[in-house]
Amino acid sequence: MRVGLITADPDHQLLADTAALLTPRHELVAVAPEATAAPGELADVYLLKARTPGALALARSLEERGAPVVNSAAATELCQDRTAMAALARRAGLPFAETRTVSALAALSRLDTARLEYPVVVKSRYSRRHDLVARVDGPVRLAELAAAWPDEPVVVQDFTPNDGWDHKLWVVADTVFAALRTSELTVGKDGRLTLPLPLEDLPPGWLDLVRRVGSVFALEVYGVDVLRGPDGPVIVDINAFPGIRGQAGAPEALAALTVRTAAGQPAVGVPLQNH
Repeated sequence: MRVGLITADPDHQLLADTAALLTPRHELVAVAPEATAAPGELADVYLLKARTPGALALARSLEERGAPVVNSAAATELCQDRTAMAALARRAGLPFAETRTVSALAALSRLDTARLEYPVVVKSRYSRRHDLVARVDGPVRLAELAAAWPDEPVVVQDFTPNDGWDHKLWVVADTVFAALRTSELTVGKDGRLTLPLPLEDLPPGWLDLVRRVGSVFALEVYGVDVLRGPDGPVIVDINAFPGIRGQAGAPEALAALTVRTAAGQPAVGVPLQNH
């Protein structure tokens, strides 16, 4: 079996550990995300870890040639657009945070801010590394962000009162991994603390919820950020092919999924139409 890794970082812990499990029985080839075509013969399966426009275009071309890609280009792209993500989730009945879209952050700050019920959470519409995610408690903070990110398309979510911990849930095929992480809205990205979270400590119904996300979004490797809100779980973000660092069993689950996909076994998620 030949496995293509579409990534700029083939030494990433999850990919490296998965590769170690698959070799020497299988051949693994790193594919640059901005390549116009995959090198050599077509692989039996590709793992799409990169999310850049070039990587998505490459993944689409491979799918058109008949190669299976995990996750698909369409599912990956959907998770990059927080507006489309929220719309699909809410249509499917998932408890996703209510999300409004503004064409540019400067335009939001020029609105009558009295119409905003602070606090709110402002995020870049298009998810990417070093994007904007910030809690805004009033017009002064909003003006500061608008000055720094004037042309940034954003989404605005009502702030969900919570215990200060993000529930990080990761799924590979049907296997779920979990951790608690202090919210970046209070400590910033660099000061976050991550703690293990046994699955048996999750509130009732959360495992079914996170697996339903995979079905709705046609994802096989994904992450879901969930807050414990006053009225139950609130999903605030969904990520295609996250890092899942430090989760025992994740490389084994990914290796098994890779082998099954190459063998032509059906995917976990079934894409919804007209999303």
